[in-house]
Amino acid sequence: MTNPSPNLQPLVLVVDDYDDAREMYAEYLEYSGFRVAQARNGQEALDQAFALVPDIILMDLSLPVIDGWEATRQLKKDDRTRTIPVVALTGHALTGQSDEARGAGCDSFVTKPCLPDELVTEVRNLLAQRAVAATR
Repeated sequence: MTNPSPNLQPLVLVVDDYDDAREMYAEYLEYSGFRVAQARNGQEALDQAFALVPDIILMDLSLPVIDGWEATRQLKKDDRTRTIPVVALTGHALTGQSDEARGAGCDSFVTKPCLPDELVTEVRNLLAQRAVAATR
C-alpha cells in the first residue's frame, strides 16, 4: 500500500515522546522535502498510521501508552500498514535491542542521538528499496 497521491512528497510519520527530538527531526525532514506527521506515543502512532498511511515511520521504541515494539507489531499485522517501512529510532544501542526491534517488524535501526542527515539518508534508502520492490 502506498500513499494515495503519487505527486506529493513522501509522508514520514515521526513518533517520539521527547518533544525536542521529534520536532527537530520533523523540521529537518520538512526542510529536506518530506511531508511530516507526528505522534507522541504508540497509540497516537497507530491512529496516525491507519488514518494517513504514511510512506515510512520513524518509531521511537520507549514510548508511553503503547511502546514502539508493540506498535510496530500491530502495524505489521494490519493489511493497511504492513508494507510501510518502520525505522526504529532509539537510544537502545545494544545488539539485543536491535534484534528485538527487527523481531517486532522494524525494517531498520538507527541509534539516537543521530545526526538529522543520517536519518534523512536512511529514510531515502528505505524509500528507494520500497520503490524497487514495488516494481518487481
